[in-house]
Amino acid sequence: MSGFRKFMKEWGFFILFMATLLLTRLFLWSPFLVSGHSMDPTLADGEYLLEVRYLPIDRFDIVVAKETDENGNEKRIVKRVIGMPGDTIKYENDQLYINGKKTDEPYLADYIKKFQKDKLQSTYVGKDYTDNGTFFRKLASQAQAFTVDKEGSPVFTIKLLDDEYLLLGDDRIVSKDSRQVGAFKSSQIQGEAKFRFWPLLPFKTY
Repeated sequence: MSGFRKFMKEWGFFILFMATLLLTRLFLWSPFLVSGHSMDPTLADGEYLLEVRYLPIDRFDIVVAKETDENGNEKRIVKRVIGMPGDTIKYENDQLYINGKKTDEPYLADYIKKFQKDKLQSTYVGKDYTDNGTFFRKLASQAQAFTVDKEGSPVFTIKLLDDEYLLLGDDRIVSKDSRQVGAFKSSQIQGEAKFRFWPLLPFKTY
């Protein structure tokens, strides 16, 4: 057996595996580091997610999108899809209405309950909130509801155009999202967060 054939017999599968992994990494998926508390308690600061590209976007998906800040710098963020193209989205005292239909948001239930109990004052404490806990507690104490618009109103309506998505964070008190920066175009949405790969346990999919 020639040296090349022997090499391929021993290492061919590994080379094929690594080549496939590299190609899919370039075109189909990428890791994403969660930074901040805007998606608490669903996603935690410092977690790594697997972002998969070219999947259809559905309501309530968790997606990674591109955003340009006030200084013109582009960054990647992770939010939840609340509004789809053409939707009329209304919030009224923490109740969501989509095109006039009352719609539940079970992923908010825990934090809404805590907001109603003590306006999250006992939530925004501890080592995870050393840098921003005081600011978060102030925001929560002043909020009229868990979900308010950029003016602080608990009742507001947003009408989306045919190529616009409404993206909101799960922690509505601290999240900077479509309420402040406006709707997102489909071209700004890069992929869907499918599962968490670090920490490994407990295993989570989205």
